[in-house]
Amino acid sequence: MSELPGLKEHPKTVQPHRMTLAERLWLPLFAGMWVTIRHFVKNLFHMSKLPTIQYPEQRRNYSHRFRGHHILTSRPDGSLRCVACFLCATACPADCIHIEAGEDPDVNIEKYPVVYEIEMLRCVFCGYCVDACPEEAIIMSNNYDMAFFNRSQTVAGKDDLVRPYNVDPARLGYRPHYPEEEEQRRRLQQGVVDLVAEARSRQESGEGEREVAAS
Repeated sequence: MSELPGLKEHPKTVQPHRMTLAERLWLPLFAGMWVTIRHFVKNLFHMSKLPTIQYPEQRRNYSHRFRGHHILTSRPDGSLRCVACFLCATACPADCIHIEAGEDPDVNIEKYPVVYEIEMLRCVFCGYCVDACPEEAIIMSNNYDMAFFNRSQTVAGKDDLVRPYNVDPARLGYRPHYPEEEEQRRRLQQGVVDLVAEARSRQESGEGEREVAAS
């Protein structure tokens, strides 16, 4: 087989690299040091243009779609919106959500989470749990301050998930609630009946009528 023109033959032996005079004198090292010194002097005289912030006094403004620490939302009466349907745990690709369900004392609500835990070291903050939840019971905040001293602190229970930034809308992140759609959502919610509140009022009125009839 004739060799192609211009094709060099593959070397049969290993040839050690021969250092040049500049490499022997470590001259390429000064090229890298010059880049470092150039950026140092430039940043020294233009401190205001640096992207560095003085954390934790200063914080960056993250998008309302930021996926931070999880939050379990509550109903107006203070009870958790979660009905322990296990959809969030099923949708979680990291299998980091553990739920134990119990029977809710309210007849209008089937179940509630006795145990709701998220292992933060396994969580990939994908937001699939937020997308899967039919009750808007779990959302994500803008809180990224998650430092732990031991592994047991990385498991966030119900108390940890309800507590942080549950009220301040400015610290809410990825959730089925978007500011640009607030007016549209408000119009859609006009005239919508709260089925749980209506069932409770009917139950209370029925108990009152029975008491009156019994007396």
